[in-house]
Amino acid sequence: MDEEAPLVAEHSQTESQTIKKNHARDVHILSSAFLLIFLAYGAAQNLESTVNTEEDLGTISLGILYTSFTVFSLVASLVVRMLGSKNALILGTSGYWLFIAANLKPTWYTMVPASLFLGFAASIIWVGQGTYLTSTARSHASDCNLHEGTVIGNFNGEFWGIFASHQFVGNLLSLALLRDGTGGSTSGTTLLYIVFLCSMTLGTILMCFLHKRDGKGEEGQPDSSVSFYSSVVSLSKSIITPLFDVRMLLIIPLIAYSGLQQAFVWAEFTKYIVTPALGVSGVGGAMAVFGAFDALCSVAAGRLTSGLISITLIVSGGALVQAIVLLWLLFLYSVTGGVLHIIYPLLIAALWGIGDGVFNTQLSALLGMLFKHDMEGAFAQLKLWQSASIAVVFFISPYISLQVMLVVMLAALLISIAAFLFLTLQVERAFSAHIS
Repeated sequence: MDEEAPLVAEHSQTESQTIKKNHARDVHILSSAFLLIFLAYGAAQNLESTVNTEEDLGTISLGILYTSFTVFSLVASLVVRMLGSKNALILGTSGYWLFIAANLKPTWYTMVPASLFLGFAASIIWVGQGTYLTSTARSHASDCNLHEGTVIGNFNGEFWGIFASHQFVGNLLSLALLRDGTGGSTSGTTLLYIVFLCSMTLGTILMCFLHKRDGKGEEGQPDSSVSFYSSVVSLSKSIITPLFDVRMLLIIPLIAYSGLQQAFVWAEFTKYIVTPALGVSGVGGAMAVFGAFDALCSVAAGRLTSGLISITLIVSGGALVQAIVLLWLLFLYSVTGGVLHIIYPLLIAALWGIGDGVFNTQLSALLGMLFKHDMEGAFAQLKLWQSASIAVVFFISPYISLQVMLVVMLAALLISIAAFLFLTLQVERAFSAHIS
């Protein structure tokens, strides 16, 4: 028996190392799959208002998409809980695939239904992503005896860093395949969307290699024995209960602002800053710069995240960077000649990418830390308020000036940061009281 004991210990150690590797492997797969899917969708979204100009089909389709996203976010947590996060991720990819396919024949009869369905698919893929990533981080922290907040930060940093690079890769791909700079060539856009469909198909196949996990971070099967009554009760709790949590109420303004600042890049920055200075052909280059800095900042912010204090400092830094850009655009910026007219839009894109990287990583890490017992509901609230604010920007963008939008953005940023800082003080005070 004594001779066999080392063999048993060695087997146990090998099994433990395998489990740890599986957690990291799942994060690599999830991040790579999202990169393949969203390099296609992100580039296609940037082209919608340029390619599908007839009766504003592209812009209206995006407005419909994010409105649908908002509505379906109300039930997304229930769907993810019933399907399991892995199955929700795989089902969610179908909406993005159909949306790109609809762009091969863009009419009201193809784009509107595809946009409506993508709203549903996006709601469950993002709730599934947040739940799956946080569950994996918790499992990894438990198995390796590591600090949970640090692991959640690192995993979010890797995911959002790789994800953010989709803007860089996708827009460079668009530039390569639409070299004429018009974006209107039928053969060029058809080839581009076919390449996008291939990329999405590869991303969907990658999703199938993920391990199944439940909301607590353990590998397993989703619970399919939930009664209708239990489902309704669970749904009402996911929608209503977080709104009675003071922590969520204080985070919602920052969530909404994170959606506003994303939509600002897509709807206002490219239209009023990039196009007058660099032309339509310069949009891809500016968005590639935005994506590159977004990716780098996401990785760095994730590595620096270890708890609430680090999140507070990082978010405050990202908010300060975007506040400086907003004040610059509001009071000092003008289209200039010479080299500066090229440098300024690219510099703004880089600074805005830094802020976006901060908000993406830190909001996901914050929700994962504060709402351990209802991750699906927390991430559903994240996508609900983000998508609602994005939809609002797409619908009002044609009717307001850049100056008005900048004032709205500044006010939203100040309110959201004030609420967030108050939240961190309250949580720290409650934690200190609990320790004492």
